[in-house]
Order: sequence, then C-alpha cells, then structure tokens
Amino acid sequence: MRWWLTGLLVSASIALACPAMAEPPVAYPPVIYPETHRGDTVDTLFGEKVADPYRWLEGDVRSDAAVADWAARENAVTRPYLATLPARDWFARRIRQLTDFERFGLPKKAGQRYFYLRNSGLLNQPQLFVRDGLTGTPRLLIDPNTWARDGATALDAELWEPSRDGHYLAYGVADGGSDWRVVHVLDATSGKVLPDALQWVSDSHIAWTGPDGFLYSRFPAPPSAEIYTALTFNKALWYHRVGTPQSADLLVYATPDHPTWGPKARVTSDGHYAVITTEIGTDARLELHVIDLHKRRDAWPARALVTGFTSDWRLVDSIGSTLWFVTNWQAPRYRLVSVDMSAAQVRWHEVVAERKDTLEQATIIGDRLVLSYLRDAATIAVVVDMKGHGGTALALNGIGTAAGFRGRPGDPETFYSFASFNQPSAVFRLDIATGRTAPFALPKLGFDPQEFVVEQMFYPSKDGTRIPMFVMRRRDIAAVGRAVPTLLYGYGGFDISLTPGFSAARMAWVQAGGAFAVANLRGGGEFGKAWHDAGRLANKQNVFDDFIAAGEFLEARGITAKHALAIQGGSNGGLLIGAVVNQRPDLFAAANPQVGVMDMLRFDRWTSGRYWVDDYGYPDRAADFHVLRAYSPYHNIRSGVEYPAILVTTADTDDRVVPAHSFKYTAALQAAAIGDKPHLIRIESRAGHGAGTPTDKGIAEGADVLAFMAKWTGLDPETPGSGAGGSRSAAR
Repeated sequence: MRWWLTGLLVSASIALACPAMAEPPVAYPPVIYPETHRGDTVDTLFGEKVADPYRWLEGDVRSDAAVADWAARENAVTRPYLATLPARDWFARRIRQLTDFERFGLPKKAGQRYFYLRNSGLLNQPQLFVRDGLTGTPRLLIDPNTWARDGATALDAELWEPSRDGHYLAYGVADGGSDWRVVHVLDATSGKVLPDALQWVSDSHIAWTGPDGFLYSRFPAPPSAEIYTALTFNKALWYHRVGTPQSADLLVYATPDHPTWGPKARVTSDGHYAVITTEIGTDARLELHVIDLHKRRDAWPARALVTGFTSDWRLVDSIGSTLWFVTNWQAPRYRLVSVDMSAAQVRWHEVVAERKDTLEQATIIGDRLVLSYLRDAATIAVVVDMKGHGGTALALNGIGTAAGFRGRPGDPETFYSFASFNQPSAVFRLDIATGRTAPFALPKLGFDPQEFVVEQMFYPSKDGTRIPMFVMRRRDIAAVGRAVPTLLYGYGGFDISLTPGFSAARMAWVQAGGAFAVANLRGGGEFGKAWHDAGRLANKQNVFDDFIAAGEFLEARGITAKHALAIQGGSNGGLLIGAVVNQRPDLFAAANPQVGVMDMLRFDRWTSGRYWVDDYGYPDRAADFHVLRAYSPYHNIRSGVEYPAILVTTADTDDRVVPAHSFKYTAALQAAAIGDKPHLIRIESRAGHGAGTPTDKGIAEGADVLAFMAKWTGLDPETPGSGAGGSRSAAR
C-alpha cells in the first residue's frame, strides 16, 4: 500500500528570465465566499468535545446533491478568480511549451519484443508501442487517447505486463482518476483486444505464470452506492487464464480470517516461483509465501517463507532453487540476501551487507547484480558479481534519479532512466558484459539544462537534526545570490523518498525567475527505517518542524525573502501544508495543499484510509487521538491570526484521499477570521489523486496554481525588461 501517494506536479522543461519581485500589497479586496451551512455535530472523544460542523460535506460529490451544489458554487468563485490572475496565461503557455517534447518510458523486454510507453508531446495520455527486436519498427498497440473524449480514461502506467514470450499483453485501465482498474488482454502480434475484462482490481501486480495465464489481486465488488467511498477488505490473489471469463478465475491465496490483509504476487523471470507478499498497511512489514509453479496448477500450495509482519522484503529474482531479496530485516538501510528453496528449513545467506547508503533495489542481469542505492536522496548505481564482490559504479549525469534496471539472469542488457530537476528523463541501454551505456531514447530539449543549477544543501531542524534539501535556480540568479520568490515542496511520510525529477510546472516557475526547493523531511525513506520512524506516529511533529526549518533556512540564506515563500505538498504532503500553515502562518505568503489528508480524526473511515494508521496512528485510541488532535489541519485553524493565501486543490473522483477532506478544511478556512487573503478551493472533475490525469488538465491546474503563487509572492514573469515575457523567450 505504499503506492498510495506520489508528487502531483505536471512534468516537462525550461528557458530564461530575470523577474521583478515586489512586496505584496497591504490591502486585499476580500473574496466573497459561497454560503456554507454550518451543522451542530459535536463528538465527545476521550473526554474532549470536538466540533465537526461540516460533516455533511463528507457526502459523495458525485451523488449527494447538497455536496455537489456546494462544490459547484465554490468552483464558480475560484475559477473566475484564477482566470483573471496576471500571470495565468503566461504560465499556461510556458508549461504547454515545456511539456511539448517526445517522452519515452522504460522498455520491457519479452521474448524478442520490446514494449514501451511514448508520448509524442501533448497527447493527453501516453501510447504503448512494441518493437520486434531492438531496432525493429515501432508498432502502436494501445492508444488510450481514443477511449474518452475528455482524455480522462487512462492506461495505468504501472499496471501493464507482457507475457514472457511477448505474445500477450495484460494491462489495467483507469477511468476518471479512480484507483479501480479493469484489466484487459490483447494479442501483441495482431493487436486484437481479447474479451477478457477483470473488474475490481486495485493495488495489484500482473504476474504471468506461463504463456497463457497470470496472477492478479482483486477485491470483492463494493456496494454500488459506495464504489468511491467504501472501505476495502478481503483482497485476494486470483489466477486468470487468457480467453476465459473472470467468473472462471481460480482463487490462489486469500486470508478470510484477516480481511484487512492484502496479498500481491510476482513471478520470477524463469517462471519457477510465485512470491506472494502480504501487507497489513502502508508500513513496509510483509509476510512472504512462495508457490512452486512447476507443480500442478490445481495444487499450488503456498509455503510460508517469512511470517510475523516485521520487515520489508523485495523480490529480486531466482536462479534454480535460489531466491534473492532486498530486505531491512536486521539491516535498517537494507541488504541483499538469498535462500535455497530446496532446503527443508529456511536459512538466509547474506550476499551484500548493509552499507551507509540505503539499498533501494537489486536486479540480476546476465551474470551480474545491479545495485541501486540512495545517497542523500540521489541515486548511486553499482554493478557487482553474483557474490556481491567488486563494484563498478555507473557514471550518472550529476545529481539525479536513476530508475529501471529491469532484466533477468542471462540477459545481455538492461535499460535505465536518468532524470533531474533540470533534465527530463532519458533512457539508456547498459551492456552488462562491457559496462558500456548507449542512449535508447533522449528527449529533444528546447532549453539548455546548464542554464539552471541544482544544488544540495543541508540545514538544521528544530532539534538539530541535519536535513537535506535540493534547490534549483537559474544560474545567473544563483551566481549573484539574489533573493527570489521560492516554491518549497515537501512530503515527509510513508517511507517515501523524494528524489530529483523533472516537472514542467516547476521548470516554468524557475524559468520565470523563481527558485524551487524540495526538503527531504523525516518520515520519508531517504535514510532507511530510522528516518521513517522519526517522522511518524508520535514523532509526526518532527516532519512539520523540518519543513518550517526549511523555510527559515531559505530566508536566512537569502534564497527567498520575506513575503515571498510559497509552499506545496500533495496527499500526505497536503496534510503537511495544512499543519504548518496553522503552526506558522507568518512564515508563508501562499500555500497549495493538494488532495490533502485534512481530518485526522476520521481519515480511517474511507477507502484506503484504514491502511494509513501505520504512519498516523488510530483515531480511536487515546494516545494516538491526542497526537492527531494536536495537528489535524481541519481542527486547528486559528481564528484571529493572519493566514497566507491558500489554494486547496482536489478532484471529484479521488477515491484514495476522498475530497471530503479538502471540502471540510476549505469550509472551515472560509468561516474563520484569518484575514482577507483568498482561501479558495479548485475542484477538478473526472480526475483523481493524480495518476492518469490528462495532459490538458495537468497544464491547466499547473497554470492556475503557479499564477496564484506568483500573485502572492510577487513573482512577475512578464515584467518589461525581465527577459521572461518578451518575444525572445516566447519564441524558444
């Protein structure tokens, strides 16, 4: 369940500019908000009376007429306000320009075929292509842009997998931003889509067990009136044979006595073993069971390999009867271990010991191991022999993130991508025998990445802990050390690491003359288990302290100035933004909490919220309640204090963090005496938590958010003489 959140900015590139930064105006014409009914709901929780006047906004905006009317009236105020912001059109043009370049995903090799995603530039959804052989002519297999007129029906970029021989392709389809998937199958030779349609799939892998069947995970069908809001239970692992109806699927593994447990499966590259990982929440604590697929399909007993939910286990692969895993068992920063499945008893053998850097991934390619580490939140990749000896580091182009390295024993090659804040993702082929790399797909850029500088800085948090932060600026601005409006992003939770990546919206902000910063807060996975533990449960305040300290550091170092710091975060990061605004409203000029978890006393009542107790705790337990009550954004808005300008963003089909969180929080903001700066909500239709958002909608949201931030930080990309709005820049 660690899949539940990712960063939420639109991706793409850059140019030049030298902004004017003005002090924000002293007087603010107040925005007239729609009238919102205030209820009288009060709960008594552990001896404390807790008001919840906007509980009625928990209704499903797609079916509850009162909630839908409220959302429409809020949008009727927000949309015209955003449309008239001075920099809105500039950012829309620039983000579109920066998005308009050819982008490739990492190829998956199956048989002699190479499958990969490609977006020619401004397509709402990437297409899926196949090549017969490395240099074969690309053939279009899937074009999601033909599925819906609004572009909001998407191919799940993570949930597609060719059969090992490359004959079939199974893939997941998402509609309107929902986390529910329908899995289909096509014949990769003819391109014909088969009748197979597997419903109620969510948080699953597709694991081919042979040439004509695969394992996948699904839930029972939810009540029809609660498809997007009901809690999910009883996930089970099923086998589907191509060409048969879902009703004929074979139940392979389930835990009916433990309805909150969730199994998923991967199959080793040789097809010998299916490894089932069972989760009980978002925490990296798993049980492992293994099926020997060489035995009869109607008799697949699952052998317990690891029980007790104590550690993380990431399957690497198998050779013969030996399985390899990356694990944090007895190694908080992870190590590589193996086990011989032919032995009667489970005995683990250490292949690569824990190191100072955090081991993220290992892959067996040919007769080598490729190890991918995080060092201060950036990637270090090393190639070693099968015993973990030697060590040839791959030359990566600066501070960035390398991903991929897929493959199997005996393969002569692997592919990986590399990206940074100033470099869109490029795909490379690595010859495993020679160690040579060659480009597979390079983006053609309309800007020079060297015009922008990416730096890593370290700053002390409130308790003295050393926190890393990436900062990107135009090189000319960094050279003179001029303070500019700055956009600070954070997350800090669920063992998720924020590593360098490319975003068109972020680049448009920097191109306009602002600075962009990412703080690697505690609660993430950048430095292993201890770093995660230091930012969750009773330690959650550390995350907020780290982020506040980042803002103070940016101001003290002269990167930003007073009244010029904007902040942003999505999902758990939206919670972060809501909490720090309540705690330090004086520090920030503008804030954008995206699809945030805002009601910390009821988050566990909807969809996947029950999993989040690993990071947040249980609202119905006294000790956890008091911690949650102390920082819950919805419950801690401080009337009588001047707040920054706030633009809340959410979507009507977000069934991961339901929009009720943002609705209730916005209503409470608008009712509070927190000053005349605008406190608005932007509600997207037929969109969800971020994945699969059409390019057009992503550009529009990015322009709205950046224009809002620019207005309240004093960033003006079109000031005459700045170089940002003239014909030279516009023509690039």
